[in-house]
Amino acid sequence: MSTSILVVDDEPDLEMLLLQKFRKQIRDGLLRFLFACDGVDALAVLAANHDVDIVLSDINMPRMDGLSLLAKLQQRDVDLSTIIVSAYSDMPNIRIAMNRGAYDFVTKPIDFPDLEATIVKTIHHVETLREAQRRQSAAEQARASLSRYFSPNLAERLASSADALDLGGKRRDVASLFTDLTGFTTLAETIEPNVLGQLLNDYIVGMTDIVFAHDGTVAKIIGDALHVLFGAPVDQPDHASRAIACSFALDAFARSFREHWCRKGIALGHTRIGAHAGTAVVGNFGGGKFFDYSAYGDTINVAARLEAANKSLGTRLAANMQGFCGRPVGDLLLRGRVEPIRAFEPLEAEIYASGATQAYMAAFEELESGDPRAVASFAALVGRNPEDPLAGFHLRRLMNGEFSTTINLKNLH
Repeated sequence: MSTSILVVDDEPDLEMLLLQKFRKQIRDGLLRFLFACDGVDALAVLAANHDVDIVLSDINMPRMDGLSLLAKLQQRDVDLSTIIVSAYSDMPNIRIAMNRGAYDFVTKPIDFPDLEATIVKTIHHVETLREAQRRQSAAEQARASLSRYFSPNLAERLASSADALDLGGKRRDVASLFTDLTGFTTLAETIEPNVLGQLLNDYIVGMTDIVFAHDGTVAKIIGDALHVLFGAPVDQPDHASRAIACSFALDAFARSFREHWCRKGIALGHTRIGAHAGTAVVGNFGGGKFFDYSAYGDTINVAARLEAANKSLGTRLAANMQGFCGRPVGDLLLRGRVEPIRAFEPLEAEIYASGATQAYMAAFEELESGDPRAVASFAALVGRNPEDPLAGFHLRRLMNGEFSTTINLKNLH
């Protein structure tokens, strides 16, 4: 790689001497010399040549001396390394030059072996600075890319680790969370594009901000739908509780968002959320050309199926994991699974402790044991709260003769 050196000196013989002494490096394309007779001339040369790496400048020159040139370069914040040339007896000026950012100095009369050694050292300094700048630029680009998927704190940690997101997967304990805005595809076909753009952007920003506030990872955004991970790419021992807390926050935001747009005359559907915890293969799968941080496995599939199950159940949240309060939904037979999975509707602690929830729990126990009183119990629940979709769901099943907690949802898509 060629290094460009601007020599600033009013001695007419210096140009010829330098070209002679460094002719081999010039011929091999390692060095390129430019010349200026004083600081004013140097600034003009720099303005026309943005690839100059090193300035080799005398101090005593007409019109603008070397110290004034250094001051100008500091003001312009020009990224250059400067070598000062001066008589050894002029040490006070050399000290001023170093304080103004000069990297090194050589004394007159010029000792060319010493000058060559100083130039080599300065070139190494320039290369070190450039490598640091390249790394900083790469880190900034990495942060910008990672910030689309990860919380700011996590993006910072990942950007500073060269192998944190290497291609390939690792098996991890994770909590997987899926969200979907019901009826959005139909809505998108009926409203103006500019309104749709604002609505979707505000919705995704609000949802992802909540995910990042809980230190979650946005693995996918497809239209209005999100796939969120906890416990990857870094370990989170509390990944399940984080997922549930995030689900409550997402549900609260989505309900508020829905009410806001309904007041504007746009009928948004509910946001459905499904969550499940277990092991999954997680990693950056992109063939080296694309960043695609993804997760695969039964844990991920179950979370997606639970999100879809909300549609039949009438619920907004469905989950299967440890460490949260919730009322049982039933034993769901999901597409892709042979054995049923017990699903729950997560509830805030206050709602879980309410009399209505306890009455539901008692009715569900009757259903689970095959007690025929379950019909009356669920009918009473619906009578007290017709807006309870889960109680209504079980009452309809019981009226159709389905006295079981096993619910076949395999035909769900």
